[in-house]
Amino acid sequence: MIPKDTIIALATPSGAGAIAVIRLSGREAISLVSKLFRSVSNKDLKKVNTHTIHLGYIMAGDTTIDKVLVSVFKGPNSYTGENVVEISCHGSLYIQQQIIQVFIRQGCRMANAGEFTLRAFLNGKMDLSQAEAVADLISSENEASHKIAMQQMRGGFSNEIKLLREELLNFASLIELELDFSEEDVEFADREEFEGLLSRIESVLKGLVDSFAMGNVIKSGIPIAIVGEPNVGKSTLLNALLKEERAIVSEIAGTTRDSIEDEITIGGIGFRFIDTAGIRETSDKVERIGIERTYEKMEKAEVVLFLISAMDVLDHEASFYNELKKIRTKYPSKPLIALINKTDLLPTDKLLNLKNKLNELLSDKDKMEYQLLSAKTGLGIEELKSKLLNDVNAGVLRNNETIVTNSRHYDALLKALEEIKKVQHGLQEGLSGDLLAIDIRQALYHFGEITGEITNDDLLGNIFANFCIGK
Repeated sequence: MIPKDTIIALATPSGAGAIAVIRLSGREAISLVSKLFRSVSNKDLKKVNTHTIHLGYIMAGDTTIDKVLVSVFKGPNSYTGENVVEISCHGSLYIQQQIIQVFIRQGCRMANAGEFTLRAFLNGKMDLSQAEAVADLISSENEASHKIAMQQMRGGFSNEIKLLREELLNFASLIELELDFSEEDVEFADREEFEGLLSRIESVLKGLVDSFAMGNVIKSGIPIAIVGEPNVGKSTLLNALLKEERAIVSEIAGTTRDSIEDEITIGGIGFRFIDTAGIRETSDKVERIGIERTYEKMEKAEVVLFLISAMDVLDHEASFYNELKKIRTKYPSKPLIALINKTDLLPTDKLLNLKNKLNELLSDKDKMEYQLLSAKTGLGIEELKSKLLNDVNAGVLRNNETIVTNSRHYDALLKALEEIKKVQHGLQEGLSGDLLAIDIRQALYHFGEITGEITNDDLLGNIFANFCIGK
């Protein structure tokens, strides 16, 4: 499966810039570049040490294309495990294309999407889950997603899976050995010890499966729904959080007819705020569609922010509490924060009265918090951001626990967990070794799918097609 030809691609973003990097990889990469490279110090690239950089010119016959720096990495001590050369040239589009074309005429082939990383996988430089983490690292947009991708690229997740697979494989070998001595009725695998291992594997797999919900939202931004009646300041709040005029603000109730989304980073974690249409009884068909979408956004949100004006709480405390209870009943496990807006309009005595009412209404047992703020002046916005960080379960990040973000890994983990449960059930029922071995093999198969010990061309094609060309 390991290709023998030499590939080339632009490794920096396409377009004009200060510099561009063109990457080659393959058995003949160094010798091909040496044919077209004229060193200022007359060095022969074929004889230089690995991991060295050399100044010179890329030539097309007697014509100089550009003055460049050439970095040489000799296999197997390179990213792909093959000979790799990176040419740093001036970032002119014309120069980039001329260099690539002159090497194609020398026998290079344009790399496919992700082919450098594919070769790194095929040459044993990284396993499949680490290779997939490379793509996640490139697309990471905040500290949290970057941290998860780095942990997986360093092998944190795959090492955990490999250890479990290795232990399970040892027991599988003993059970398979028992089959060879079935007529003598002997047990090489200690059943009690095996049950302990299965319980531990089950616990680890459940933890990894459960982490996917958090990992998925961290990867794409944690969705936060801003809901409430019309004209309570939802759009003003969104603008205050984003520090820009993203949503239209008007005194006319029902201005927001559809949801508006934008993302900011708080404490290294991406939060996707969704300004929804105001919830009220209306005969306007368009507004009613917007309200229906508000409930859909609440369903998908990780946290719900219920916004209400301070005067409405004082004047209609019963209806305010009932509306909160309705949301809490509908979404019992979602963090729910009541945002009491427009507090800047209240005199000191009424503000104190408001706090007393809120402390009476909202108890810990209802799992409902509140935050006083003024979206217009920015009062309480930073406190709200801190509260969101605390309410979202980011502890796994701080504790450096493994978080699953890849849906392919999640699917394989679920299947492995199902097979482990079958083995556990088989042990309890006293099933014979040959039947236990079938389910153990299936569990091992799904572990191998994650790290790439078990692959096929279609799987690899689907994974690396999502990479950028040049990586």
